[in-house]
Formats: sequence, structure tokens, C-alpha cells
Amino acid sequence: MRVFYNFFIYGYSFLIRIAVPFHQQARRWADGRKDDFLRMKNAVGKHENIVWFHCASLGEFEQGRPVMEAFRETFPDYKILLTFFSPSGYELRKDYPGADYIFYLPIDKPKNARRFIRIFKPKLAIFIKYEYWFNY
Repeated sequence: MRVFYNFFIYGYSFLIRIAVPFHQQARRWADGRKDDFLRMKNAVGKHENIVWFHCASLGEFEQGRPVMEAFRETFPDYKILLTFFSPSGYELRKDYPGADYIFYLPIDKPKNARRFIRIFKPKLAIFIKYEYWFNY
């Protein structure tokens, strides 16, 4: 099952890259992920307690927002990492003051997932709604 999933993810990523010159949404998706790991690495401190909230898009963000805000109020010492998969959520909420770090979620390839987790070392991950990323 995982082999098929990863095959699909690699194919999806490849097709997005092909669509970049022709499709604005694909271009925003790809451009938004340029140098992400470098920006992530430079943003995070070494010994921070991080809770990670992932929202696929703007709709999921709006559903999860009360949970993020309640978490912030209850655990003010934790840093909040917010990730999006789609440009619609990221572009509209990239300056959301309720999160300490806001990034696109790197495409769900095993190497990307390991690298992402190594950088942030989240104490808790909360995926809003029905999100499931096999490698994360």
C-alpha cells in the first residue's frame, strides 16, 4: 500500500512541476515551496516546544482556528507551527498572528517528512479534519 501511495505522490509532484508554466495555482504551489527547508531551518530555535497544526486549505484553517487559539491560551509556552498544503490557505493566512511559524507542508515524500520532523521536532501534531499524510 505504501509503495503505491509513494508512487502516486512522486507522480503528483512531477505533474505539478510540468503544469507550472501553464497553471497559476500550480505555479503558486511550486513557488511557495522554494527554499522551504532552508527557511524552516533558519526560523526555528534549537530547544523550542512546538505543536504542529496542519490545515490542507483555508476552510480547514477556519475549522481549526478555535482549537489553535484555545491551545495558545492554555499552553502559552508552546510555539505554534501552522502548515498548509494549498496556496489558497497559505496565501491568505501566511501572516496569521496566532502562529509562530507558517509554512507550506512539503510534498509527502519520505525524505521530506523526515527532514521536516527533524527540523521542528513537534511535541504534538494536529491534522485538521480528514487529513492523512502517510509519511508524516
